[in-house]
Amino acid sequence: MMAPARRCSNIVARLESLRSEENVDGMKRYGVTGRAYGIRIPDLRAIARDIGSDHDLAMALWNHPARETRILASMIDEPEAVTRYQMERWVSSFDTWEICDQCCMNLFRKTCEAPAMALLWSQQEGQYVRRAGYVLMATLAVHRKDADEVFFTRFFPAIMQGADDERRHVKQAVSWALRQIGKRDRELNEAAISVARDIMRRDSPAARWIARDVLRELTSEKVQQRLL
Repeated sequence: MMAPARRCSNIVARLESLRSEENVDGMKRYGVTGRAYGIRIPDLRAIARDIGSDHDLAMALWNHPARETRILASMIDEPEAVTRYQMERWVSSFDTWEICDQCCMNLFRKTCEAPAMALLWSQQEGQYVRRAGYVLMATLAVHRKDADEVFFTRFFPAIMQGADDERRHVKQAVSWALRQIGKRDRELNEAAISVARDIMRRDSPAARWIARDVLRELTSEKVQQRLL
């Protein structure tokens, strides 16, 4: 078996061969900055499928600080091998909303630490650490099919606390979390709407934006019909 460092170098060479400066420039318009090769997410998923699951290789890729290597790391890592220390280390180095979201969606949500880290990170000050907390709540609401209502209502105090954060990447994630919880079933829909109405009463532009965003979707005919 080839050593992780050697495999990492080969993968980096493959990414270099696929570089698209046009895509890199386009990504900047969406706030995706830093070192990047301009490779689209579907193409990264195809590369990840070729690689397969490999925790050691994921760690090596993460230590090569580029957009694509870090997203690939989140795609190929093994959730059962991920420790809280690793999660804290990775989240502390998030520098774009995209890497934050990809790590949460591809990897962190699958770990046993996900619920606890969602609550912990939502209380932190760093923009992308806090966003990660709320993105985890949103992705757990989508994918944790066996979880009960108590599992999700415990996130409501953290959501209400974060609703005053004016930073765009945070308030968007707060809204995302509450909307996804409110789309799980009728009871959680009513509870999330009630939380949004409480948030609406605050004298805060961020809170009012979140509340309007949540209420627009959760009270829509499309969502209400699906929950019948």
